[in-house]
Amino acid sequence: MENSIVKQAEQLAGVYLQEHVISSYQILGKGFVNQVCVVETAAHKVVVRMNDSSVYPIYIKEKWCMEQAAAAGVPGPEVLAIGIAGDTAYMIQSFVDGDNGLDTTTRESEVWRQLGIYVRRIHTIDARGFGEELINPATGEFISPPHPGSDGSWKGYVQYNINSLTADDRFIELGVISQEESVKVRERFELVKRTDYRFGLNHGDLSLKNTLVSPTGEVRLLDWGSAEVHVVPDGDIMQVLQCVIVGDGPDAEDFQAFLDGYGRRIEDFTDLKPLMLLRAFDKLRWAIDRSPEHIAYFAQFARKVVEMNLNE
Repeated sequence: MENSIVKQAEQLAGVYLQEHVISSYQILGKGFVNQVCVVETAAHKVVVRMNDSSVYPIYIKEKWCMEQAAAAGVPGPEVLAIGIAGDTAYMIQSFVDGDNGLDTTTRESEVWRQLGIYVRRIHTIDARGFGEELINPATGEFISPPHPGSDGSWKGYVQYNINSLTADDRFIELGVISQEESVKVRERFELVKRTDYRFGLNHGDLSLKNTLVSPTGEVRLLDWGSAEVHVVPDGDIMQVLQCVIVGDGPDAEDFQAFLDGYGRRIEDFTDLKPLMLLRAFDKLRWAIDRSPEHIAYFAQFARKVVEMNLNE
């Protein structure tokens, strides 16, 4: 299988570059959703990312995000080409020398500090709407696909989570909330619904594995597949804080370095707790409906966020 993936990457790169391929290899073990290969010719070295053809709209979004981020001062690979070949969506990027953030000898806190600086820049990018799907690259407009109970708008998203707090809510069976706590959660969601927020572009998957550190120490940001328009600055802060809480992200020192880079204190994010509760509940409802293998993870996290909000 690995050999066929590398061969396909060679073919795609060869056609794009119009050059003979002299070497190639697959990048493994970094948790990438895509198949990722490095392909080299006598004159060029590129990265080829591949996935099912249904992922092509995400590649369009990633290309747009990387171009906007670069213009805002957030370095990353250059997208040279995207397309579909048969059943495969592909993205060809410039090769950037350096170590993955999981392997670099640079202090983790310094990488997280730089990510904080980058996220502040990302939040200045002109992006509109709400959701993960880029529908108009010319205007930077994003949407969230409608589903039963929600029209896909921000208000619909909040109302769906309010309406889901019923007497026979699966959350009660899972031990996430009690009937009494459900009433208190509803009050917080109603407050969120009445609050005006600022929306902007969020990276959505900030982590060491999505960074590349050059030999000179420059941090480059990778993988915009989870990018979305959401509340800023809280959206990206919530995502990193979730990783802190569940223990698969930065430690307390690294998280503080991230906040220092952003230039804010955790106390400054006054809307963070109710928004985090809303997101935790929505993610768990998604898991119940679409991804049962993730229910236990999101239920555990949602319970922790309930305690953060109600045990004050």
